[in-house]
Formats: sequence, structure tokens, C-alpha cells
Amino acid sequence: MKVQLETIGGGSDSPFRLMHSPRLGDLFFWHFHPEFELVYLEGANATRHVGHHISDFQEADLVLIGSNIPHLNFDYGVQGEYVHEVLHIKPDFKQVVLDTYPEMGRIRQLLQLSQYGIAFYGKTRETAARAMKQWYAMDGFARFTSILQTLYTLSGSSEFELLHSSPYVNRFKQRNQERLRTIHAFVEERYATRITLAEMAEQCHLGREAFCRYFKKETGSTFVTFLNQYRISHARRMLLAGHTVSEACFACGFESLSYFNRTFKAIAGQTPSGFRKSRRATV
Repeated sequence: MKVQLETIGGGSDSPFRLMHSPRLGDLFFWHFHPEFELVYLEGANATRHVGHHISDFQEADLVLIGSNIPHLNFDYGVQGEYVHEVLHIKPDFKQVVLDTYPEMGRIRQLLQLSQYGIAFYGKTRETAARAMKQWYAMDGFARFTSILQTLYTLSGSSEFELLHSSPYVNRFKQRNQERLRTIHAFVEERYATRITLAEMAEQCHLGREAFCRYFKKETGSTFVTFLNQYRISHARRMLLAGHTVSEACFACGFESLSYFNRTFKAIAGQTPSGFRKSRRATV
């Protein structure tokens, strides 16, 4: 199974990035990133796949995932209504703040322990969930202090299990991580426009054929396949948000409706219009 390095964007100087109600159920996204991640899912029975750990959970799950631990999006395959909150914590928050001030000692230890992967349960999960479901509606300062309080609560809890018997070590070399990050950042910025293999090869300081071999070896797919999957995932979100098929097509970098329709069906298993109708019917 190949893994992708996710680029956490947002353009904010805040050490925290919140994703409120992301809907990734149709997307198999096996990925990793340097940010620590606190993820909560409620209202679904699904699979928890973090590093080497795979297990099922019922109704709700709260997991703290350490830096660069590969994991599958927790809502993969989930249909219907559910609550999904994700918090990313930039690694320099630990280095600049937690490692500097003694008052942050418990939270620093929590993030160190997160390299095992931590699943919380009981009253601890309920308390954290109440806070997480409110963060998106708070102003910046209130959210910042609430996040710190939640992490502090988690750090003092005994209601947890470690997902690995030892800290997870990512097997991907640092150079490859940086190169994959360059690719993802470029695609994230330019997916709505035309991207050529020559451009991507230049970004990685490789020849075109060398880039194609490298990308296939590291990800298990061709770059064109990856780019199409990336664009279709954005197109799905646009369709779910009420945009037309034509709007989703051209906003996501496709140059013809016929190619968009064929590609969408090959990846999603149904046409864009069929996907849009089926999702409207479930609302």
C-alpha cells in the first residue's frame, strides 16, 4: 500500500488548523503529514487505520495521531450524516512553545506520546468532543485557549489506549518526503490550471522520464492518475456544495466536459450528474 504526503495549507500563522465537517467518505486517502492531528468522528461505524494499527470503532472515535504517522481518513466509506472534526497542530508549536515553557510540560508529553497513536474513550472523549464541535464558531483567541484546555485535559486522562507498542517510525526518507511535499504543494496551488509532466519534472529537478519512474515507485500510480484523483476529489466537494457539473469541471482543471465525465465515472463509479442526484436524495 502506497502512502501520500499531505500538504497542510491554509496560509495562516496560527499553529492550529481546523477542518470542520470535511466530507471524505468517497475518498480513500492514505496519507501522512508532519502536523500532529486530533480527529473526532461521531455517528458512524467505521475503521480506524493508523500506522500498523487497524480496528473498527462504533458510533464515535477520538484519536491523536503523531507527526508523520500514515493514516486513512476516518470517514472512508461512511455514508449519511455524521460529525467530523479535525485539528492539525503544526510541529513548530511543540518546538517553539511546548519545549520552551515548563507550564506546557503535560501537553508536550502528550504530543510525544502521540507517536504511538492514542485513542481516547469514556468521559474524556465526550468532554473533548463537546469542545471540538464548538471550535469552528469561536473567534481566534477563544478557539486557541479552548484547544489548549482540551489538550491539557487529554494529557491528564487515563481513558485511552495506545495503538502501537512502540513509537511509530515513518519509513519514508526525508528527501523523498520533501520531494513529495513539493509535488503536492504545486498540485494544490495549480490543480485548476493546466499542469504538464515537464513542469512537474522541473519542480523536482528531474527529467520527464525520471520523474515518471520516481512518482510511480513512490506512490504506486502515475502522476496523471494522481492528478485526476486530486481534481475529482475537489469536483465532488463542489458538486456537494451545489455547483453545476460544468462549473466543477472547469474549476478543477479539466478542459472538456466529455473527458471530465469519463474520468469522474472511472474514479467515482458514477457520472457527475448521477453523483449529484444521489447526494441530493440523501439530504
